[in-house]
Amino acid sequence: MSAITTLDTYRLLGASGLRVSPLCLGTMTFGTDWGWGADKAESRRQFEAYASRGGNFIDTANVYTKGTSEEFVGEFIAAERERFVLATKFSFGMREGDPNSGGNHRKNIMQSVDASLRRLKTDYIDLYYLHVWEGRTPIEEVMRAIDDLVRMGKVLYFGFSDTPAWKVAQGNTIAQMRGWSPAVCLQIEYSLIERTVERELIPLARECGLGVLPWSPLGAGVLTGKYIGNPEGEGDGTRVKQSASRRTERNLGIAGEVVAVAAEIGQSPAQVALNWLLLQAGVTSPILGARTLAQLEDNLGCLDFTLGDEHLTRLNEATAIEPGFPNWFLSTPGIVNGTVARAKIEERKA
Repeated sequence: MSAITTLDTYRLLGASGLRVSPLCLGTMTFGTDWGWGADKAESRRQFEAYASRGGNFIDTANVYTKGTSEEFVGEFIAAERERFVLATKFSFGMREGDPNSGGNHRKNIMQSVDASLRRLKTDYIDLYYLHVWEGRTPIEEVMRAIDDLVRMGKVLYFGFSDTPAWKVAQGNTIAQMRGWSPAVCLQIEYSLIERTVERELIPLARECGLGVLPWSPLGAGVLTGKYIGNPEGEGDGTRVKQSASRRTERNLGIAGEVVAVAAEIGQSPAQVALNWLLLQAGVTSPILGARTLAQLEDNLGCLDFTLGDEHLTRLNEATAIEPGFPNWFLSTPGIVNGTVARAKIEERKA
């Protein structure tokens, strides 16, 4: 099987001209402040392994390991800051009990970006995300504040994470109409066990030229197969408890199919799951979240092969979702034929 790509074969991020690696190094595991994760030495080993292969895309957030992740990342990239595409996020509160230390309002955006810049020891952020949509701040306030940051030079590009499709569309439409900086990408959960984003978010991204950056591409570890026959997980660690909702009978069945495909082609289950994701239309760069260098090395092996049509079909059929309304309704023959008065129409090429 031929390789699908390499870390130093870069991709454009959405409709922008920014070049990023086809796998992004996620750093939510950098630091042990949450009771799990990698210490500084292990985090550095992961960073160096990724960077040595040409990887240039680093993802963090102000809230990850209480700010330690940003501090580690800032130190690791300092010698070659210009080479890396650095992404971080705002939304979550950093001061317990202070309602204005979190959210998507202008005050928090401004204080969050300055705090992140201090921890990262840099004077600009390549890609700044709204981390989660909190439903209280007007979208106009968000988009104007982001445009101000771009004009100040503190932020180069903006992205939405964990936000409804209609709100992303509203935000970008307002930005484009008013000459503000629009979002260039979406960071969303997407994997073989979480394909519901294909109903609205993936079509939105393809229609509007937004890069798709999937998080939890291994379904909180379920797709590695380690929970098959052991759905309760090993031990009672915080991370194991947080992922409990993913270990359903359906998802463990999907993991079994991934394990079977992996055995047939001589790859690891994680590599199969990541390879499938890289082959999905619109996906720019899945975000890896390894806890150890060995896990990261295994994940990077997903670039060394390409799943064949037979295995892709098996995985697609095993993980298919209901399209939901209005998707199923709009695709019925009566609607499709009725809207063209049963004439023959040549469809646009994708």
